[in-house]
Amino acid sequence: MTEPTAEPTAAQTDDERREEGMRVRRAVLGDAHVDRAEAGTTAFTAPFQDFITRYAWGEIWTSGVLDRRTRSCMVLTALVAKGHWDELAMHVRAAVRNGLSEEEIGEVFMQAAVYCGVPAANKAFGIARDVLAEPPAP
Repeated sequence: MTEPTAEPTAAQTDDERREEGMRVRRAVLGDAHVDRAEAGTTAFTAPFQDFITRYAWGEIWTSGVLDRRTRSCMVLTALVAKGHWDELAMHVRAAVRNGLSEEEIGEVFMQAAVYCGVPAANKAFGIARDVLAEPPAP
C-alpha cells in the first residue's frame, strides 16, 4: 500500500487538496462508494462533499504522520464512541482495505468496549460481523 508521506502545505491550492483527497478517498472507501456519493451530490450537498474531500481526505488522511491502518483504528473507535452506526459498515470495509485483519478489527472493538461501553461494542461487533461475511469487493 502506497501512502503519501508529505504533509499538505499552505502553498497547496484547494484544487490540489481536492485532487489528492479524492485519490485517497477512493483508495480507502473504494470507487463504488465514492461514485455513489458523487452521483448523489446535489446543489445542496455539493459544498459538504467538497469540504470532506478537501479537508478530511485531502489534509487529514494525507498528512503522512499516521498510517492508514492507525487512522482506521481511530475512526472505528470514534464511530463506536459516538454511535455513528450508519458510517461503521463503510469504515469496517475501509479498515480491511487499509490492511486490518478481522482479528485486529475485533481487538479495536474490545478496546472500545472498555472505553465506550459494552452495548456500543456489541452493536459494532454485529455490524462488522455482517460486513466481514460479505464477499470480497471486486
